[in-house]
Amino acid sequence: MSLNVLVVDDHPMTVDSYINLLSDEEFQTTKPNFITSYNCEDAYNKITLMSKQDKNIDFALLDINLPPYKKLNISNGIDLALLVRGKFKNCKIVLLTMHSEPLTVDKIIKSVRPEGFISKSDINFELFPVFCKRILNGEILQSTAIIESQRDLFKKNINWDNHDNQILILISQGVKTVNLPDYIPLSMSAIEKRKASIKDQLLKEKGSDKDLIEKAKKLGLL
Repeated sequence: MSLNVLVVDDHPMTVDSYINLLSDEEFQTTKPNFITSYNCEDAYNKITLMSKQDKNIDFALLDINLPPYKKLNISNGIDLALLVRGKFKNCKIVLLTMHSEPLTVDKIIKSVRPEGFISKSDINFELFPVFCKRILNGEILQSTAIIESQRDLFKKNINWDNHDNQILILISQGVKTVNLPDYIPLSMSAIEKRKASIKDQLLKEKGSDKDLIEKAKKLGLL
């Protein structure tokens, strides 16, 4: 039976490259059936259609930075990965990114738990199909930059959960504390306690949100 492979990237040439690399017999004896998209809205529509038609998505290659589907608040490849995970339990998900900031990487690993997490700077035409085949065969793989990012977080003795990571990331994006409950399913008091704990760990003293973000950037967390 042909493998159904979802490929989502906002650069059509990149999508074509992935398809060419995964069309080789060394990856799969039978040529896979490729479902392609270049933005979150089109990807959402194709994912939901496959689900409604009771068809599987067996393997998903998702770029993280994608044009959003604002109507349904699907902002990026992470949201698409969670959608795929919810509809296709056995799908092997591979996330691709140009970024490897420790907190962002940690947030993605904890929320999505992808079978593959690849920094685009780590792969080439030879490694990519090998990496994908190993994931398809059951391995959980991360590329070098992603592994190093996790080591950096461990060395700094930071072990926050996903909500803590989100708080710091959202503040760095300019979201005010009063609006954080719109993004995180926690009460304002719970968010304020977590934020105070983050400040204690990073600043070791009182400081503003600006001080907090500057310190996080100096530590390489953002």
